[in-house]
Amino acid sequence: MRDSLADIATAPLSRLMHFLRRQPVTGAGETIWALDGLSFEVKRGEVVGIIGRNGAGKSTLLKILSRITEPTQGYAEMHGRVGSLLEVGTGFHPELTGRENIYLNGAILGMRKVEIESKFDEIVAFSGVEKFIDTPVKHYSSGMYLRLAFAVAAHLEPEILLVDEVLAVGDLEFQKKCLGKMQDVGKHGRTVLFVSHNMQAVSSLCHRAILLDGGKIAADGVVEEVVSKYLRWGTNTTGEVKWQFDNAPANDVARLIRIRACDEQAVTRDSFDIRKPIGVEIEYQVVKPNIWFTPSIQVANELGVLLFNSAAQIDPDWENCYPEPGLYRSTCWIPGNFLAEGLLTVRVTLWGFSRPPHKGVVVHDAVMFHVYDNIEGDSVRGRTTGGYPGVVRPKLEWTTEMMDPPDRKTPSGLDLKSGLSVRTLF
Repeated sequence: MRDSLADIATAPLSRLMHFLRRQPVTGAGETIWALDGLSFEVKRGEVVGIIGRNGAGKSTLLKILSRITEPTQGYAEMHGRVGSLLEVGTGFHPELTGRENIYLNGAILGMRKVEIESKFDEIVAFSGVEKFIDTPVKHYSSGMYLRLAFAVAAHLEPEILLVDEVLAVGDLEFQKKCLGKMQDVGKHGRTVLFVSHNMQAVSSLCHRAILLDGGKIAADGVVEEVVSKYLRWGTNTTGEVKWQFDNAPANDVARLIRIRACDEQAVTRDSFDIRKPIGVEIEYQVVKPNIWFTPSIQVANELGVLLFNSAAQIDPDWENCYPEPGLYRSTCWIPGNFLAEGLLTVRVTLWGFSRPPHKGVVVHDAVMFHVYDNIEGDSVRGRTTGGYPGVVRPKLEWTTEMMDPPDRKTPSGLDLKSGLSVRTLF
């Protein structure tokens, strides 16, 4: 209020000085809208991911929803108690201890003292700062701030939880705990709006996503489709590419016609369930006879790491293959539960070997598709939440057996507690 009154008092003098100096008044130029024309509804119990580039308006949206900022135009209606994690330690008083800040933050969220006390031990255990709970939080590291702030917001059971990109501050173990907790929050009928640049976390937690671009909604729908659209921004590749005869990649042996990613129903797709097979289909024309020939693919992840290479020559039908001139279609099938989540690109090569050797027809980043896990518990991930490491994710066969200890002694007289006879459990 003091600063506002001071600005009002000095505004006429500032304008006069600008006029005398013939300088434009600050703010009189072009208006930039942080958010422009957004309109959406989130139902009770929905877990919605808010994604977009830096400066798209994600954090501004959460500040308006949490009543930190009032919109210039329009309105935001919230029905229920709101808990927000927009910055590390938001709402904490640095001079108060962790214990006192739990009660203070709970009171801000509208909780009664008896409710806070019933959750107090659970909050402290989750945060992992038991040894420092009676230390003023000004002595906490940013990670400790985050742990306690998230524990309070998540355990005091607000009907609506707003979470910005603060989870990037915590260590890997704590991030996993937070993601698991947010998933539990959603399962108990509470609403979560989750802003993140971690597409794996968004895909794991949310069933719906909203993509913001320049303060506007660019996409709103099923999380896999929206994430796929976001990941494709800035690229010219999709699930299919085809060429006219005159501009097709070619050499004097073969010419490419079309490349696409498809499902088992032969439908072109750019987003695939991790459990389903993925077909990479290549249509091409062989123009020169009597050349040993094979198509191949190389699949890489978004970091450019080559995951695997596969060529049609492994097929017995292609062994010593010298195809006659004509049109061909070759499809490489990638099994379900093999690739990990993420954005994948495919390089396609047509190799024709002769003397003198021919340079292959190569198309880098020919097609691109997104692999997602819908977290139903029947993929390799199972019930695990949060990050899941590995560049590939094969679903391997496991068996577990109970070992019956035999009734015998070791040479030293020590009983053996494990033996060689087994019983299959599952």
